[in-house]
This record gives sequence, structure tokens and C-alpha cells, in this order.
Amino acid sequence: MGYRILAEATMVVHFAYLAFVVAGGFLAWRWPRTFWLHAAATAWGFATILMGLNCPLTYVEDRSRERAGQPGLPPDGFIDHYLEGVLYPDWSTPLIRWLVATTIAIAWLGVLVRWRPPRIIPRRH
Repeated sequence: MGYRILAEATMVVHFAYLAFVVAGGFLAWRWPRTFWLHAAATAWGFATILMGLNCPLTYVEDRSRERAGQPGLPPDGFIDHYLEGVLYPDWSTPLIRWLVATTIAIAWLGVLVRWRPPRIIPRRH
């Protein structure tokens, strides 16, 4: 029973992590200190895609499910199991990735605009 709860909790944390990667940059508009946490989470997310790194959350969920007597995640991992073909069709994965990257870029651009120091315009006498 404990491993099943751990697997479910890990799945929830994984979804929260993905939501934070997609939309967390917008939190930095209000709370600038969250930007660095978002940058680290985003870097890890892109590294798992671009370099094929294994996600520790996927590992924990997979092993917990197996120890609970459930089938583990497929070799393709968390996103392929829970999102591709469920929330969006498999063929649209490249588009979804570009939309996520664009959303992150817009959020970061907003951080730069919102938190840049104001320009001081000298007065002419």
C-alpha cells in the first residue's frame, strides 16, 4: 500500500513540476526570486528532452509501481504515458514542444521587461 501511495504522490508531483516548467516563469512577474527556481526546472526539463537524461521522478514512480505490484511506466516515460495520446495526439509533439518553449520565452521576456531597472532620463534646464 505504501508503494502505491508513493507512486501516486510522485505522479502528482511530476504533473506539478511540468505545470511549473510551462507556466512558472509567469510567477516571477510577481515574485522575482522564483525566476531562478524556474530557470533550473526549465533547464532540467530541456536537458531530459535534448540529452536524453533520465528524470528521477519517473524513476521513483516506475519503481514504486513495480513494488506495489502494478505495471511500471513504459520505457518512453512519464510524458509519453500520461500526456501524449491522452491530452494531445502523438503527431503534435513537436508543436507542443515549440508552444511550451514559446510560453517560457514570453514569460522570461516579461520578467526582463517588468524587473529591469528604470531608465533615468536627465532633465534639461
